[in-house]
Amino acid sequence: MADKQMTTESEAKAPKQPKVALIATRRIVTNYSLYLKHLLAGLADESVPALLVCPPGLDVDSIVPPAVEVVRHPAIDIPFLERHNRNLLLNRLAGFRPDLLHCLCETNAALVRWLARRLDLNYILNINSIIPRFQYIPISTARCAAVIAPARTIAEHLAVAHPKLSDRIRQINIGTFVANATACFSHTDRLPGIVVAYPPDDHSEIDNLFKSFHRLAIENYEFMVALVGAGRDEKQLRKKLRATGLLRIVTLVPRLPGFESAMSAADIFIVPRPSQSFNSLLLSAMSAGSAVAACKGGVDDPIMENKTAMTFNPDDQLSIYNCLRRLFDSRELSRQVAADAQDHLRSNYLVSVMVSSTLALYRQAARPPQPQTESFAA
Repeated sequence: MADKQMTTESEAKAPKQPKVALIATRRIVTNYSLYLKHLLAGLADESVPALLVCPPGLDVDSIVPPAVEVVRHPAIDIPFLERHNRNLLLNRLAGFRPDLLHCLCETNAALVRWLARRLDLNYILNINSIIPRFQYIPISTARCAAVIAPARTIAEHLAVAHPKLSDRIRQINIGTFVANATACFSHTDRLPGIVVAYPPDDHSEIDNLFKSFHRLAIENYEFMVALVGAGRDEKQLRKKLRATGLLRIVTLVPRLPGFESAMSAADIFIVPRPSQSFNSLLLSAMSAGSAVAACKGGVDDPIMENKTAMTFNPDDQLSIYNCLRRLFDSRELSRQVAADAQDHLRSNYLVSVMVSSTLALYRQAARPPQPQTESFAA
């Protein structure tokens, strides 16, 4: 009886977990599905009441734990009903009674700023890309408690380009679970697999990469390629593949939620162009133990030249060819690069650290807003 009473008193003294409403875009659910899955699972493990707002038409059953409520926005996906949809969302959130809002993508910054003002709440904003100095970011200086950057590159660029935000920028690396073994050239019963992450925000030409594949194929290197995320450029890419005789080797794969979990099939993962956004597929490939061939530039924090990745010049066909040929010819080197990348992730990209750091920000942000005149940062 005494033990039961002590347990009850201990629970009473424990801090109340904040209720949080997370607002996600289609891009977050599609391109950062493992991040979302790990964050929501971590919050559920910590008994944090959570609600996820996400677009309609997306299958999130494999991402969202049963304890997390899902609200679709817009409820009626017709452009001229935007005001009506906003009010519907406002009412749903008011019924949930969150202690704070968490905007998972800068695309929804204006919406969450409006919701925070109407609900009298603080909020946290994720910025997952390098934002140019001239680009306006609709942030409330009174209610935005913190800006989360998933990479040092993004955090440093934000601080320089948008100095008004510098005091609230927090770098929290996206966490991942690292495989115990490396996937690189571990399947001797099949052709080596290459996965190429087509840049989602930079549709630059990748002719040099295709020409390198063509040259390797002529020299009797056997492999299969999955080109992920071509999207609207699919027709143009098929023409190029047909012209270079690569249609039998290269398959175009849509970027779907949960694709990151299939990265263990890649022996080599290629980043063909610098990306201005954090590359979650790169993180998944390194976690699975794929050997990475990449170019430096953009958000390239996990890429350490000749350690976690072999690098090349994307504008130099010979540079790409030599990099890939080296990985094929020296498989021991490839496996070592993959293993070093996994070690780097184990030290710097832990799911537990991501969840605990985010939860600490939640507890700070859930405090009542200080009375002040609200203004907006650019």
